[in-house]
Amino acid sequence: MSEVKHTHTEEGYEDDIKFKILEASLPFVHEHGWSKTTISAGAESLGYPGITHGLFPRGGADLVNHFQKRSNEKLVDSLKKRVLVAKPDSGRVIVQEAVKNRLEMIVPYLARWPQAIAIMSLPQNVSTSLATLLTMTDDICYYAGDRSVDFNWYARRVALAGLYKATELYLIQDTSPDFEKSWKFLDNRLAELSQVHNLVTKADAGGFGSADAIKSAFTTARNIIGLN
Repeated sequence: MSEVKHTHTEEGYEDDIKFKILEASLPFVHEHGWSKTTISAGAESLGYPGITHGLFPRGGADLVNHFQKRSNEKLVDSLKKRVLVAKPDSGRVIVQEAVKNRLEMIVPYLARWPQAIAIMSLPQNVSTSLATLLTMTDDICYYAGDRSVDFNWYARRVALAGLYKATELYLIQDTSPDFEKSWKFLDNRLAELSQVHNLVTKADAGGFGSADAIKSAFTTARNIIGLN
């Protein structure tokens, strides 16, 4: 028992070091991109040797994933506070604000964000990227008041994931002041999704077969990427 406890303590210590190094690496992204060089710089800023980047076998992907998970955690914190202190709003308003808030977190790294997208699009990183994205959309839908357990649960989250990625791609090319065109794009796409949702929820029972098929496919996808 003591050996197991000792092992867990060592793992926790290593995880803590990894977290600190990745956090310290983010300011160096602007200069070195999402890379092992950036992680080495972060490690050295904390007094660790540059070769400590060996703790991160996926290199830049580990750094991008750290940033994405931390950003999702910050988003959940803000959503919790909003639910507690803000006046009730429609689900659409909450979703719009949440997606914008989450996208604004990548703005400080916008010049390097195409590289992050490219890294997480590599076959070996896709499952991690999808897991992070679907976790984010699930959190947004939950705090927007979605408690559905039917086809709409899956449809909303898949649609929101597509909306987020489309706006993200628009954002990295946007040169308008304060990215106003990106937020307009977000508003327009969200309005379109709302219209589609209204049509889906009014569909008759004849659509249940396809809904079950989509639900099954989505469940399978979640199993593949380790969310279930």
